[in-house]
Amino acid sequence: MNLHNVLAEIEKTDPEIYGRLDSRRSAMRSFAKIGGKLALAAVPLALGSMFKKAYGQTSNTIVGVLNYALTLEYLESEFYIMGVSAPGLIPAGTPAVGAITTIRDHEVAHVAFLKTAITSLGGSPVAKPTFDFTAGGAFANVFTNYDTFLAVSQTFEDTGVRAYKGRAGDLMSNNDVLTAALQIHAVEARHASHVRQMRKARGANVKPWITGKDSGIGAAVQASYNGEELTTQATVDITKFVSANAATEAFDEPLTADQVLAIVGPFIK
Repeated sequence: MNLHNVLAEIEKTDPEIYGRLDSRRSAMRSFAKIGGKLALAAVPLALGSMFKKAYGQTSNTIVGVLNYALTLEYLESEFYIMGVSAPGLIPAGTPAVGAITTIRDHEVAHVAFLKTAITSLGGSPVAKPTFDFTAGGAFANVFTNYDTFLAVSQTFEDTGVRAYKGRAGDLMSNNDVLTAALQIHAVEARHASHVRQMRKARGANVKPWITGKDSGIGAAVQASYNGEELTTQATVDITKFVSANAATEAFDEPLTADQVLAIVGPFIK
């Protein structure tokens, strides 16, 4: 068995593996201590140890991020399921019926995908929480007043966009999962824009994108928009080229897991 060739093949598959270990030289030095038939029999165990060191924590991290995303998708899917079934909530005979139903179906599909992905990685999907979509009474008429429903919908979608952006870096070690997460992120952004345009058509003072940290809803959801007022990206002051409003509109800012959990906390019993 040529360990140099084995390690070379591993490196071809994952060029960044030695970034997760001490170094390629360190890995080779560890294997150099192996000699003779007895040591040769131990090679699979040594390789297994290397893989565990390189990928064990990453796998746990990925499952954790996916369960975090699953909790948010549970929230959104349940919200739209209840909204679509609420008698008289969505104006009958309008395009809104198809739009909200389609968004519901997207969110249900996201839940199904994330549960399957978590299971395939050897993890256990978190249980669906019990939700309070009134947020303790702040949105008491969420399923009887269509405008309130749309306002909460906008908040969930805008938060979802920022939430996926905030955890994407934790998925970089698995291209398949990262790609799928970014695909969900893109759909959440389309939902957010569409819901905002639906609200604007009903007279709300909102745009398809976020300006500064303005929610277009009010203080009850301000935490979902704080931080969006940044005008500097990667140390570049964007206001040297465009207005401050345009600078904030051109970039969405990520949310940390703690920020997201604080935002959705009032909606979970």
